[in-house]
Amino acid sequence: MKKTVLITGCNNGIGRVTAKYFHAKGWNVAATVRENSSQDDELNALDGMLVAQLDVTKEETIQSAIKQTVERFGRIDVLINNAGCGVYGILEAIPESDIRKQFDVNVIGTLMVTQNVLPHMRKQKEGVILNVSSMAGKVTFPLGTLYHGSKFAMEGMSEAMSYELESIGIKVKLVEPGMVNTNFASRAAGFLNFDRIPQEYLPFVGRCMPAMQKLSANHCEPITVTETIYQAATDRSNQMRYIVGEDAEQLISTRMEMNDDTAYLSMVKDMVGL
Repeated sequence: MKKTVLITGCNNGIGRVTAKYFHAKGWNVAATVRENSSQDDELNALDGMLVAQLDVTKEETIQSAIKQTVERFGRIDVLINNAGCGVYGILEAIPESDIRKQFDVNVIGTLMVTQNVLPHMRKQKEGVILNVSSMAGKVTFPLGTLYHGSKFAMEGMSEAMSYELESIGIKVKLVEPGMVNTNFASRAAGFLNFDRIPQEYLPFVGRCMPAMQKLSANHCEPITVTETIYQAATDRSNQMRYIVGEDAEQLISTRMEMNDDTAYLSMVKDMVGL
């Protein structure tokens, strides 16, 4: 019997590459997109591919996409919580609506999709919940108060969730990429809200930006993340965390070896010239 994966955030980037990769491996794929699913000609043309509308901030679309998936394929073996956004900037300058958006999408959205899939996996007595986290859930950089906060939350809730789900046969996995060659960085930069930043912060922002852009240049390709996602979803191991990218491996390892917040913070300050 073909296995079925439901993936959020398949409009572009990692989600889209992952949907096509699983399909090529012979899986039934429910590729969910935030906008009108009928307009996605590329994915709709593939047999065994269901394109469904799902906005992680709207529970009715979550329930509808899951219902369509189960009606079409009979079950959901793997859920990949990939949908996410990045809100960056000086906290004092970020509007409340953007603060709420960061956590509504990355944290509450992940929880709500998972909560609605779990009854189906519980009846099956097996399944994999795979959350696409980030090295930003393990290490921090300037201007990332909200994004890091949301990814640290994902790390904590995934780990805690694993206890209860293991008891009913469901595994929880975390994939932690470093910088990835997608349009995520350009979309995240749009939240900097330069017109709202108090003048006192401008020298700090000016020093951070060139260094952050340089760090972003050291990226891996989406297919590399996808291959790790597939491994995590199918290896049947008890491994929870999968790090992707040289930058992620180096920085996460360095922080763990330091075991000293002051030393790590000083290292990052040196990296960005603070």
